[in-house]
Amino acid sequence: MSTILVTGGSGFIGSHCILQLLAAGHQVRTTVRSLKREGDVRSMLKQGGTEPGDRLSFVAADLTSDAGWPEAVAGCEYVLHVASPFPPAVPKHEDELIVPAREGALRVLRASRAAGVKRVVLTSSFAAIGYGEQPHDKPFTETNWTAIDDHVSAYVKSKTLAERAAWDFIAKEGGLELSVVNPVGVLGPILGPDYSTSIHLVKRMLDGALPGCPKLYFGVVDVRDVADLHIRAMTHPAAKGERFISVAGDFMSMLDIAKVLKARMGAVARKVPSFQLPNWLVRIAAMRDPAIRQFVPQLGKKKNATNEKARRMLGWAPRSNEESIVATAESLVQLGLLKDTASAGSAR
Repeated sequence: MSTILVTGGSGFIGSHCILQLLAAGHQVRTTVRSLKREGDVRSMLKQGGTEPGDRLSFVAADLTSDAGWPEAVAGCEYVLHVASPFPPAVPKHEDELIVPAREGALRVLRASRAAGVKRVVLTSSFAAIGYGEQPHDKPFTETNWTAIDDHVSAYVKSKTLAERAAWDFIAKEGGLELSVVNPVGVLGPILGPDYSTSIHLVKRMLDGALPGCPKLYFGVVDVRDVADLHIRAMTHPAAKGERFISVAGDFMSMLDIAKVLKARMGAVARKVPSFQLPNWLVRIAAMRDPAIRQFVPQLGKKKNATNEKARRMLGWAPRSNEESIVATAESLVQLGLLKDTASAGSAR
């Protein structure tokens, strides 16, 4: 079996990619910003049911530096470049996100080409597909690109510019293959305290930290299916030079997600809001909270996207939205990460 590099192994998607690669019999190497994180990653994998021993190795490498990347890619047939900055708080300057995302992708591609890697699978985002446009009546497809303007967030810009830079590199420099996965909001079972912003949103709903549901719409996909799509894109001949939207089904409103939690999680969901906030109220709150402010341009904007290409070309078959939402909540309970899990009662 091949040796495969997964960048950002301590992250939510990265750890699930490692789990599935190990289960398939591969040797896996992963990058972390500090080797002190090795224990955390192994603990997450144990939570996922795997203790890989020496089948998993670690290299310290950072998206902002060339150090470590030649060692990370040496002898690897494939690279899953999952690592990308996604802080929960809004950065003071957009370049705090854009520069490491774009330059990190190029570092990984350069090092991979020099090491003779066959194919890199880049984790991009629906952020690079479905933002900055006027109302879009049809579901977004892989042919769409985000139009960068003043109304899109630093994160959206970072993912769009990083993916553009990667495709430009392949077009101009060549030397290896590229496939791209563009996930929507990633939910599903967490393996530890490191998890995505989408998970944080569900946690806040369960903790009662939201007075109501803003009128926001987004796609949902399970992290296990995102990892599966990465691995399909890694080896499938048809995936060369292609991008794939990773979305399970139709986009949902936050209120839709709240209703699933209420219906399926019993007493655990007693603090989940059950009504929609008017846009004007969210805009007032955004004046004082930068974290809310970044979502204001998306208020009331209904979107949708299709997974037809991934299903047709790669045989991908994701779990339902509801299954992903419930798995998220159940794992938050299991790991004791909700404010008062102990007194909340058990899920149905």
